Amino acid sequence: MAARCLQSPVLAGSATFAALGALVLYYAEPSAYGKHTESLIPMAISLPARTAWFLQELPSFAVAVGFLALQPHSLFAPPGTVLLCLFCAHYFYRTFIYSLLTRGRPFPAVLLFRGIVFCIGNGVLQGYYLTYCAEYPEEWYTDIRFSFGVFLFILGMGINIHSDWILRQLRKPGEVIYRIPEGGLFTYVSGANFLGEIIEWIGYAVASWSLPALAFAFFSLCFLGLRAFHHHRFYLKMFEDYPKSRKALIPFIF
Repeated sequence: MAARCLQSPVLAGSATFAALGALVLYYAEPSAYGKHTESLIPMAISLPARTAWFLQELPSFAVAVGFLALQPHSLFAPPGTVLLCLFCAHYFYRTFIYSLLTRGRPFPAVLLFRGIVFCIGNGVLQGYYLTYCAEYPEEWYTDIRFSFGVFLFILGMGINIHSDWILRQLRKPGEVIYRIPEGGLFTYVSGANFLGEIIEWIGYAVASWSLPALAFAFFSLCFLGLRAFHHHRFYLKMFEDYPKSRKALIPFIF
């Protein structure tokens, strides 16, 4: 399969995601959904949160599953197949579990469209690379990069899922009020859910040791890290008793 790899699209796609991450930091404005919907135009078209999140996350899962079907099937799956399965596992959770359980606010259609385009592009980039371009030695499964990367991915996904659960418990069905999240890594940071996902994609980048995965991890760090900062600022303004020792994203540091 590696012989059919076209490096130019891979390099272009990776550069695009890295550039998008840099642009996110440059503009430094919160995306207008969830807590930050006050920056939206009042008449902006919005969809219910569950519907919007499902439609946004589904392309990444569907595209990755499509590429997974092209992977060679054998008793011992090659590393590329395992890595693509990890990618699918994250987006299975985001598509079929998180989206159906979330109690968030209506999601603006324009941001949904952007999210769908991003998810399609990223799914194609990661799936194409792991299907046609990735070449790993037979001993990759015992390589420290693979082992440590998978460990980070699983750790991050666990943090992300647990943090999402804590956030859901703060609000009863139909409520739109905000409360201070407590427990888990929320004891130390305001963006525990974002930190978990960042750790996931850093682990994925280490385990795959590839430019597309690194570009996606960088974008995730920029976008979700900035999102955590805006959430932290929001909490500090809204709650006078918000824990002063709590940081935005990195415990005890930032």
